[in-house]
Amino acid sequence: MMLKLKHTALAIGLSCLTMSASHATEVQIRTVLGDVNINLFDNTTPQTVENFLSYVNSGAYANNVVHRSEPGFVIQAGGFQYNAALPLDSVPTGSAVENEPELSNRRGTIAMAKLSGNPDSATSQWFINLSDNSANLDVQNGGFTVFGQVLGDGMDIIDEIAALSRFDLGGAANAAPLRNYSQADLAAGVDITDEHLVIITDVVVTDSATVTHSELNPPANTLINQDNSGGGSSGSSGGSIGYLGLLGLALLAFKRKIMK
Repeated sequence: MMLKLKHTALAIGLSCLTMSASHATEVQIRTVLGDVNINLFDNTTPQTVENFLSYVNSGAYANNVVHRSEPGFVIQAGGFQYNAALPLDSVPTGSAVENEPELSNRRGTIAMAKLSGNPDSATSQWFINLSDNSANLDVQNGGFTVFGQVLGDGMDIIDEIAALSRFDLGGAANAAPLRNYSQADLAAGVDITDEHLVIITDVVVTDSATVTHSELNPPANTLINQDNSGGGSSGSSGGSIGYLGLLGLALLAFKRKIMK
């Protein structure tokens, strides 16, 4: 498979990762398994959208890899590129963006990943919620910033990615979904290539209007202001156990920290 490499754009480096002058409320994530259209919430989470678009415009998401899959929870990308060989290359990142936990982490939303214990540490990595993760992610680590929503049948493709078997590629890619690759292949020492990785060939702006899909009404994050454990330096908390009502969810929150 021929990969579209954008070394020229990336060579500009961190200077590209500044605030973009354009606003876009719809982008398309182009993957080897199909295209996923995303509506961005410019007006609700303006700094996060602007940050995300700076990486889109720099070419940082070309040949990006879905490096993490947690079935029933999230798939994650934005941090690593495949440039014809393993290990994966890290995406150059700019300044972290201020957290904007205004919207709820429901199924089909896209949100920013960040460092544990630091609410304002998101840079290039993002994840798509496979389930209603609001009870956990709306309060954990200051709340995770939802900045867009999958459109149409895009979740069919996301679910297809989430259903793939996962393999440890090392480092942060220790639960990477792979195509056409099995445990038998692993045991036989079959090399992992672009034929197996879930590659995002590019992310492009498809509608640069300031407001699109006004019919969408994403639920607000109503938990963040009701829970005292969600902000500050709490990196693994999924919220107060008394508020959630389930001790098991505390264990789930510990296992399901969204980290870069």
